[in-house]
Amino acid sequence: MTEEVRHGVGLTRRVIESVRTEPGRAMFEPVAWVGYTPWVAGEPRPMDKEALAAAVFPSGRPLSPSLREWLAFDTTLFERCGWFAEDGGFAPRPLDELVGDELGQPWGETFEGLAERFSECFLLPGGSDSRRVLAVGAADSLGEYPVLALDVDDMPYAGLMYPGFDVYVAEVAGFVQCEFETYTDLSSDAVYGRRMREHAVRSFSGQLCAEYPF
Repeated sequence: MTEEVRHGVGLTRRVIESVRTEPGRAMFEPVAWVGYTPWVAGEPRPMDKEALAAAVFPSGRPLSPSLREWLAFDTTLFERCGWFAEDGGFAPRPLDELVGDELGQPWGETFEGLAERFSECFLLPGGSDSRRVLAVGAADSLGEYPVLALDVDDMPYAGLMYPGFDVYVAEVAGFVQCEFETYTDLSSDAVYGRRMREHAVRSFSGQLCAEYPF
Protein backbone atom coordinates (compact mmCIF):
# COMPACT_ATOMS: atom_id res chain seq x y z
CA MET A 1 0.00 0.00 0.00
CA THR A 2 1.40 3.39 -1.01
CA GLU A 3 1.94 6.28 1.39
CA GLU A 4 -0.67 8.32 -0.54
CA VAL A 5 -3.51 6.05 0.56
CA ARG A 6 -2.26 5.69 4.14
CA HIS A 7 -2.44 9.39 4.96
CA GLY A 8 -4.29 12.61 4.30
CA VAL A 9 -6.59 12.98 1.31
CA GLY A 10 -5.94 9.50 -0.04
CA LEU A 11 -6.86 7.83 3.25
CA THR A 12 -9.89 10.09 3.73
CA ARG A 13 -11.17 9.29 0.25
CA ARG A 14 -11.07 5.58 1.06
CA VAL A 15 -13.29 6.19 4.07
CA ILE A 16 -15.66 8.44 2.12
CA GLU A 17 -16.14 5.83 -0.58
CA SER A 18 -16.94 3.27 2.11
CA VAL A 19 -19.41 5.60 3.85
CA ARG A 20 -21.03 6.65 0.57
CA THR A 21 -22.39 3.12 0.05
CA GLU A 22 -24.34 3.28 3.36
CA PRO A 23 -24.27 6.83 4.76
CA GLY A 24 -26.59 6.15 7.68
CA ARG A 25 -24.68 3.24 9.15
CA ALA A 26 -23.34 3.53 12.68
CA MET A 27 -19.86 4.88 13.28
CA PHE A 28 -19.60 2.82 16.46
CA GLU A 29 -21.15 -0.32 17.84
CA PRO A 30 -24.31 1.01 19.55
CA VAL A 31 -24.06 0.82 23.34
CA ALA A 32 -26.27 2.31 26.02
CA TRP A 33 -23.89 5.12 27.00
CA VAL A 34 -23.04 6.18 23.43
CA GLY A 35 -26.19 5.40 21.45
CA TYR A 36 -26.52 5.36 17.68
CA THR A 37 -24.15 7.67 15.85
CA PRO A 38 -24.52 7.59 12.05
CA TRP A 39 -21.77 8.72 9.73
CA VAL A 40 -24.23 10.96 7.88
CA ALA A 41 -27.50 12.42 9.16
CA GLY A 42 -29.91 11.84 6.29
CA GLU A 43 -28.32 12.49 2.90
CA PRO A 44 -24.77 13.85 2.57
CA ARG A 45 -24.71 17.66 2.47
CA PRO A 46 -21.45 18.98 1.03
CA MET A 47 -20.22 22.46 1.83
CA ASP A 48 -20.80 24.97 -0.94
CA LYS A 49 -17.79 24.88 -3.29
CA GLU A 50 -17.10 28.62 -3.14
CA ALA A 51 -17.45 28.68 0.64
CA LEU A 52 -15.14 25.69 0.98
CA ALA A 53 -12.51 27.24 -1.29
CA ALA A 54 -12.42 30.35 0.91
CA ALA A 55 -12.80 28.59 4.27
CA VAL A 56 -10.24 29.10 7.03
CA PHE A 57 -10.52 28.83 10.81
CA PRO A 58 -11.13 32.02 12.83
CA SER A 59 -7.42 32.12 13.70
CA GLY A 60 -6.62 32.27 9.99
CA ARG A 61 -5.18 28.76 10.00
CA PRO A 62 -6.08 26.70 6.92
CA LEU A 63 -8.31 23.67 6.92
CA SER A 64 -6.34 20.45 6.90
CA PRO A 65 -6.42 18.46 3.62
CA SER A 66 -8.52 15.69 5.17
CA LEU A 67 -11.08 18.12 6.61
CA ARG A 68 -11.39 19.91 3.28
CA GLU A 69 -11.96 16.55 1.57
CA TRP A 70 -14.64 15.53 4.07
CA LEU A 71 -16.45 18.88 3.88
CA ALA A 72 -16.64 18.48 0.10
CA PHE A 73 -18.55 15.25 0.83
CA ASP A 74 -20.65 16.11 3.90
CA THR A 75 -21.13 18.65 6.68
CA THR A 76 -23.66 16.80 8.86
CA LEU A 77 -21.02 14.99 10.92
CA PHE A 78 -19.61 18.34 12.04
CA GLU A 79 -22.97 20.07 12.38
CA ARG A 80 -24.03 17.53 15.00
CA CYS A 81 -20.87 18.28 16.97
CA GLY A 82 -21.44 22.05 16.98
CA TRP A 83 -18.70 23.09 14.58
CA PHE A 84 -20.60 25.93 12.90
CA ALA A 85 -21.88 29.33 13.99
CA GLU A 86 -25.24 30.70 12.87
CA ASP A 87 -23.58 32.60 10.03
CA GLY A 88 -22.09 29.36 8.68
CA GLY A 89 -18.55 30.06 9.84
CA PHE A 90 -16.59 27.84 12.18
CA ALA A 91 -17.24 28.07 15.92
CA PRO A 92 -14.27 26.60 17.80
CA ARG A 93 -14.00 26.57 21.58
CA PRO A 94 -10.92 26.80 23.80
CA LEU A 95 -10.24 23.46 25.44
CA ASP A 96 -11.46 24.40 28.92
CA GLU A 97 -14.76 25.75 27.56
CA LEU A 98 -15.33 22.63 25.47
CA VAL A 99 -14.65 20.38 28.47
CA GLY A 100 -16.98 22.44 30.63
CA ASP A 101 -19.74 22.24 28.02
CA GLU A 102 -19.33 18.50 27.48
CA LEU A 103 -18.36 17.18 30.91
CA GLY A 104 -19.49 19.96 33.21
CA GLN A 105 -17.76 21.74 36.03
CA PRO A 106 -15.44 21.56 37.83
CA TRP A 107 -13.81 19.60 34.99
CA GLY A 108 -13.70 22.52 32.60
CA GLU A 109 -11.84 24.64 35.12
CA THR A 110 -9.16 21.98 35.53
CA PHE A 111 -8.25 22.37 31.84
CA GLU A 112 -7.67 26.14 32.03
CA GLY A 113 -3.91 25.54 31.97
CA LEU A 114 -4.20 24.10 28.46
CA ALA A 115 -6.71 26.61 27.08
CA GLU A 116 -4.14 29.04 25.63
CA ARG A 117 -2.22 26.20 23.98
CA PHE A 118 -5.42 24.65 22.56
CA SER A 119 -7.60 27.66 21.81
CA GLU A 120 -9.38 26.33 18.69
CA CYS A 121 -10.97 22.98 19.48
CA PHE A 122 -13.77 21.02 17.85
CA LEU A 123 -15.66 18.05 19.25
CA LEU A 124 -15.70 14.75 17.36
CA PRO A 125 -17.88 11.68 18.01
CA GLY A 126 -16.48 8.96 20.25
CA GLY A 127 -15.83 8.09 23.85
CA SER A 128 -18.17 7.73 26.81
CA ASP A 129 -16.74 9.49 29.87
CA SER A 130 -13.92 10.59 27.54
CA ARG A 131 -14.08 12.84 24.48
CA ARG A 132 -12.35 13.15 21.10
CA VAL A 133 -11.30 16.67 20.11
CA LEU A 134 -9.67 18.09 16.99
CA ALA A 135 -7.15 20.68 18.20
CA VAL A 136 -6.35 23.28 15.53
CA GLY A 137 -2.88 24.67 16.04
CA ALA A 138 0.53 23.62 14.79
CA ALA A 139 0.01 21.18 11.92
CA ASP A 140 2.16 18.15 11.16
CA SER A 141 4.22 17.75 7.98
CA LEU A 142 1.06 16.79 6.04
CA GLY A 143 -0.89 19.83 7.21
CA GLU A 144 -3.06 17.79 9.60
CA TYR A 145 -4.11 18.78 13.13
CA PRO A 146 -4.05 16.27 16.00
CA VAL A 147 -7.08 14.59 17.56
CA LEU A 148 -6.84 14.49 21.34
CA ALA A 149 -8.40 12.15 23.85
CA LEU A 150 -9.74 13.94 26.92
CA ASP A 151 -10.46 11.93 30.04
CA VAL A 152 -11.51 12.80 33.58
CA ASP A 153 -12.16 9.28 34.86
CA ASP A 154 -9.08 9.32 37.12
CA MET A 155 -7.14 12.56 36.86
CA PRO A 156 -7.91 15.12 34.13
CA TYR A 157 -5.91 14.08 31.07
CA ALA A 158 -5.30 15.25 27.48
CA GLY A 159 -3.29 13.06 25.13
CA LEU A 160 -2.52 12.56 21.46
CA MET A 161 -4.77 9.83 20.09
CA TYR A 162 -4.65 10.36 16.31
CA PRO A 163 -2.25 12.42 14.19
CA GLY A 164 -5.12 13.86 12.17
CA PHE A 165 -8.76 13.70 11.18
CA ASP A 166 -7.69 11.39 8.35
CA VAL A 167 -6.49 8.67 10.73
CA TYR A 168 -9.38 9.25 13.14
CA VAL A 169 -12.05 8.50 10.52
CA ALA A 170 -9.99 5.66 9.07
CA GLU A 171 -9.65 3.94 12.45
CA VAL A 172 -13.35 4.38 13.21
CA ALA A 173 -14.19 2.94 9.77
CA GLY A 174 -11.86 -0.03 10.27
CA PHE A 175 -9.15 0.91 7.76
CA VAL A 176 -6.57 1.45 10.53
CA GLN A 177 -6.18 -1.18 13.24
CA CYS A 178 -5.20 -0.29 16.80
CA GLU A 179 -6.24 -1.95 20.06
CA PHE A 180 -5.74 1.28 22.08
CA GLU A 181 -4.62 -0.21 25.34
CA THR A 182 -3.63 3.39 26.00
CA TYR A 183 -4.84 6.50 24.18
CA THR A 184 -1.39 7.21 22.73
CA ASP A 185 -0.69 3.76 21.24
CA LEU A 186 -0.43 5.05 17.67
CA SER A 187 2.81 6.77 18.68
CA SER A 188 4.57 3.43 18.28
CA ASP A 189 2.79 2.50 15.03
CA ALA A 190 5.10 1.87 12.08
CA VAL A 191 3.00 4.03 9.75
CA TYR A 192 1.59 6.76 12.00
CA GLY A 193 4.16 7.01 14.77
CA ARG A 194 6.23 9.62 12.95
CA ARG A 195 3.31 12.03 12.71
CA MET A 196 2.32 11.38 16.32
CA ARG A 197 5.83 12.29 17.43
CA GLU A 198 5.71 15.48 15.35
CA HIS A 199 2.60 16.54 17.25
CA ALA A 200 4.21 15.58 20.55
CA VAL A 201 6.96 18.13 19.87
CA ARG A 202 4.58 20.80 18.55
CA SER A 203 1.80 20.42 21.12
CA PHE A 204 3.16 18.78 24.29
CA SER A 205 6.82 19.82 24.47
CA GLY A 206 7.93 16.38 23.31
CA GLN A 207 5.49 14.41 25.47
CA LEU A 208 2.49 12.44 24.24
CA CYS A 209 0.08 13.73 26.85
CA ALA A 210 -0.47 16.05 29.79
CA GLU A 211 -2.05 15.20 33.14
CA TYR A 212 -3.48 17.46 35.82
CA PRO A 213 -2.19 19.79 37.16
CA PHE A 214 -1.46 21.13 33.69
